[in-house]
Order: sequence, then structure tokens, then C-alpha cells
Amino acid sequence: MGFDVGIVGKPSSGKTSFTNAACMTDFKVGSYPFTTIDANVGVTHVRTACACRDLGVEDDPKNSICIDGVRLVPVKLIDVAGLVPGAHSGRGMGNQFLDDLRQADVLIHIVDASGSLDSEGQEVSSGSHDPAEDVRFLEEELVEWMLGIVKKDWRRMTGRVRSEGAKLEELLLEKLSGLKITRGHILKAIRASELKSETVDKWTDDETRLFVKTLQAVSKPIIIAANKIDRPGAEENYERLKSEFPDYLVVPVTALAEKVLKDLDKKGTIKYIPGDDDFSILKEDDLGEGERTQLEKLREQILKKYGGTGVQNILNRAVFDYLKMITVYPVQDANSYQDGDGNVLPDVFLVPEGTTAKEFAGYIHTDLMESFIHGVDARTKMRISDKHVLKDRDVIKIVSAKGQK
Repeated sequence: MGFDVGIVGKPSSGKTSFTNAACMTDFKVGSYPFTTIDANVGVTHVRTACACRDLGVEDDPKNSICIDGVRLVPVKLIDVAGLVPGAHSGRGMGNQFLDDLRQADVLIHIVDASGSLDSEGQEVSSGSHDPAEDVRFLEEELVEWMLGIVKKDWRRMTGRVRSEGAKLEELLLEKLSGLKITRGHILKAIRASELKSETVDKWTDDETRLFVKTLQAVSKPIIIAANKIDRPGAEENYERLKSEFPDYLVVPVTALAEKVLKDLDKKGTIKYIPGDDDFSILKEDDLGEGERTQLEKLREQILKKYGGTGVQNILNRAVFDYLKMITVYPVQDANSYQDGDGNVLPDVFLVPEGTTAKEFAGYIHTDLMESFIHGVDARTKMRISDKHVLKDRDVIKIVSAKGQK
């Protein structure tokens, strides 16, 4: 897994509950700030239609899970320490939070949509806190953090652009590569902010801030999870968040409901596939009357109303819509779709859109890319070149001088 999804937000907003629901972990959850001191790292899954469906085969997944033709592909989640206003200058767990954040490629901001927590994560009367403030302060903290890194030795850097003809993007890359920011991110941010790199020594403070704000949006995009959507006042706040932040994706979420459903599925009491808008009860006798009533309420007031608990939806949107990943299946036999051990469609890889056949070989093993000869599209049985751009749910055989995959 070459990318990470960061779970961010103020203390007690439900970040760890979201991570536990997504990853089926048991990280410590508390109703007081900074329950999470060190970053919690877990593995969750994104959901996609499995290639076994249209190929008409029964698969044997090894690096992922397939349930009734739904492929669940592993993804790394990082639940970082809660962020409070002033984190960029060291308040709260700010320094540790920002250091953990360096690894993330996309951020899911867990917002308490019920408005029952102030900006420090302390409980207030329900609905008295405006969740929009949380969105604004998180964005501000990220921009201030990145701005501090960019502005360090700013005069010397801009002087090199002017006097030596050095490329601004290369100098910025030296500063920012530790944040998983690429040259492409930097160039895109310069273009999008409509600034000229050759006149960087004349950028005003406002123009520099605009560039950094754009760079943050490009390199570490934010998606808002309106968590606790089942609480009083949450739906109204969810609608207001969508209205006030039209440039953000806002998804209604209840991490608690997702955890309840997954726990019952794990016990075999119900059958629930993450991301579904319904479930089926397998063992009626395992449920008391009150539990059945609560499950029916969950079904009607959450799953049917919102199309699911929102947890799987927001993970999928982060990986497929924001990070632009596709799924590709490597096989050794293009006719039977098997690996060398006879497993059908055993593995699936998440790779960026635009990945070529040769680049994909490198995801499997470096040697395969270095000795790449050609590929075979297992669906069409056609030979493909090293520059062939792969599509979502392609099934590919790699032929190399060091063996086949």
C-alpha cells in the first residue's frame, strides 16, 4: 500500500471511533481530550466490484477479501492525535499531530455534527457549538503549518531563483518532500493560484499564503465526515456544512452504527457487507426484543435514509475519487486467471490512474519491471506494450525475462 489516509479532527470528535469501526480495531476511546496520544495505525478496506463477477469465476482472494462479488481491498489508516487551535505553534498535541500528518495523502476530517463539543473537545450543551468553526480552524492550522515550512529561508530561496535561475519547484521540493509533496503538486498549485514562479521574489505575503493554501488542497485534500449524524441537531448542521463549504465533499457518517453492524456480522448474528444500505438477520434468537427494535431503527433512520453508515462511502470517495486509484489484478495464467499455485484472481492492487503495464509490474516486484517484455490483457488475450495505460479492474499477465506473473 503506497498511500495513507489520515483521520484528523479535534479531540473527542470521534476519530478513534471511526478508525475502530473502519478497521475493526480496539484503540482506546474516551470522552476526554487527547485520549489518542500516539498515532493509531490500522488497516481498513475500500469496496469495489470484483473482476470475478463479469469473468464468471469463483475466486480465491489472498491479499484482499471477496464477499458475494464485492472485493474489499486493504488500505492503511492513520488516526492522529486531536488537533486544537494553535497546534501549528505547539499547542495541545500540535507538534506530534503535524509530524504524524506528514505521511497522509488524503485527510478525512471527523467533525462532530451534533455540535456537542467545543473547539478544545470539551463537552458543551448539545448543539451549542458550530461545527463550521472546526472546518475553518483545521484548514487554517494546516495552512499555517505548511506556510511555516515554505517561508523558512524564504529570502535565500527567492534570491537563488532570481540570481541563479534556479527552478522554484525544485527548491520547494527540497523543503517539502518529507511531507509526501511531489513536484507535480507544486507545479499544479502554482498554476492554480495563477502565480508565476519566475517572479516569486515579488510575491506578496497574501500571494504566498494563497499558494500554500492551494498546495494544501492539492497535496493533502480534505473530506469532511459529518459524524454522529444520528444525534439531535446533526442533520441540520450537516446541511449547513454542505452549504457553507461547497468546495468540500461532506458525507453524513455514524461510526457507532458501523461498529455495531460489523460486530454483529463478526458474531454471525447478521450478514452485513460494509457499504451496504441493509443487512439480513441470520440468528433471530441471538437478539433480544430491544436489540431487534434498535436494529430496525438503525435500518430505517440511517441505512435507508443515508444509503449506509457513511464510513465505507467516505473511504471509497477518498481513495477512488480524490487519490484517483484503480484496481488491477495480476495473474500468471491469462486463460484461467490463476497464479502459479492455482488460485483464481488471488491478488488485487490499488494503483494510480494512468499507470502503465510496465509501471504496474514494478508494483508486483522491481525485478519484473526491470526485465519487462510485454503484458497480456487476460480479458481480451491481447498482447500489450510497456506504455499501455491500464484501466480499472484490468486483469493482467506480466511477461518478463525473469519469469511470468
